[in-house]
Amino acid sequence: MNSTTRTARIWLSSGAALLSAALVFHGPPDPDLTVQLHHVADGSHRWSIVHWTAAVSLFLLSGAAFLALFGRAAGEALPGHPGAWMVMALGALATFTTAVTEAAVVAKAANAGDQATFDTWWAFSGGMANGFFALAIATGLIALSVVRDDQRQIPIWASVAGTASGFLSAFGWVLDEHMGIGIGGPIWLISTLVMSLWLVWFGLAGLSGSRRTNDSLKFQVEKET
Repeated sequence: MNSTTRTARIWLSSGAALLSAALVFHGPPDPDLTVQLHHVADGSHRWSIVHWTAAVSLFLLSGAAFLALFGRAAGEALPGHPGAWMVMALGALATFTTAVTEAAVVAKAANAGDQATFDTWWAFSGGMANGFFALAIATGLIALSVVRDDQRQIPIWASVAGTASGFLSAFGWVLDEHMGIGIGGPIWLISTLVMSLWLVWFGLAGLSGSRRTNDSLKFQVEKET
């Protein structure tokens, strides 16, 4: 495994782990933005920590996807169509903007009690958060490629779960954000957590698999000499 692909796997697993933590502590938003402003202001420290954590996680996921593409150009490809990795990179990058906006501008507006500014930037961050849909679809497609890969390094049932959770996350996002159907929120949250855990496993499994291969090759060389 070349250094680019190894770095991609490390960034992928680290980013997904941080995203899982951010999702657990985020909490559901209130549809009434006046109430949401007070929620943010009352828990401003937790809000900032959660969203800066999310920003770091999404930065790592975006970088991991770009590195996966660079690794492919160097002759060593991670499972998944390059288009899926590009969608993941751009989706995570768009949602990174949401996390930074909510950690900085939205939090500042809430603390100042500036409802107009809060509403404007909340709408902006909500629009950029549609990158979550792209991230979920991309993860589902990548997991599906792992299912079909003869040299997969994690159990097939885990990748089936990764595939299903990725597509369910995208479905839940559409239900909740674009159709206003309440059940979409829990579907999105649970499936995104499962999806993130799969990404952690996928990233770490490749690293451990590569280490075992290198140790085996080293042993074989020593045996021959």
